[in-house]
Amino acid sequence: MKKEKVRERIIRVASDLFYKQGYNSTGINQIIAEADIAIGSLYNHFSSKNDLLQAYLIKEELEWFEGFENSTSKISDPKEKLLALIDYRKKLQKTSKFAGCHFIKIVSETGEGNPSVSGFAKLHKEKQKDLIKTLVTEYGAQGQPADTDLIAENIFLLIEGAVVTSTINKQNDSFDQVKKIVQGLLP
Repeated sequence: MKKEKVRERIIRVASDLFYKQGYNSTGINQIIAEADIAIGSLYNHFSSKNDLLQAYLIKEELEWFEGFENSTSKISDPKEKLLALIDYRKKLQKTSKFAGCHFIKIVSETGEGNPSVSGFAKLHKEKQKDLIKTLVTEYGAQGQPADTDLIAENIFLLIEGAVVTSTINKQNDSFDQVKKIVQGLLP
């Protein structure tokens, strides 16, 4: 196993802390201590805590889409891929112990006080919606005429609602319900 670079270690430690205890509750000194680095090392890589927050968001987005691609790489049917997306989100909730979506959490914490963060999160959700729309369009190309924009929007909202519901209830049965609804939307 290759040695983790200092920059990667800082991002990993900060990401874990931001997600588990919140961005505002995570101090630079805690990140430095848990990453086991000197203060100068942190500032060699990041000009501020906000700069580190941007790196966290980029890391989480890359991991989200890579994780989806890896979990669906053997699936070619667009409907099956959409159902696999629901399973993927369900798995993310379970592995995080129902801690919720990184992007929803950070926006709820930073609010509109940090437009670059809220803008990044909004774009991330748009990319998820575009992914759904692409799959719905591919499904429609198989001879199922439909309002792809409306169906994609509904599926996106159903999945996001399942994430929030499972975070609150600490269980995943909302995803099973979403799968049933999506199967009805895409006969």
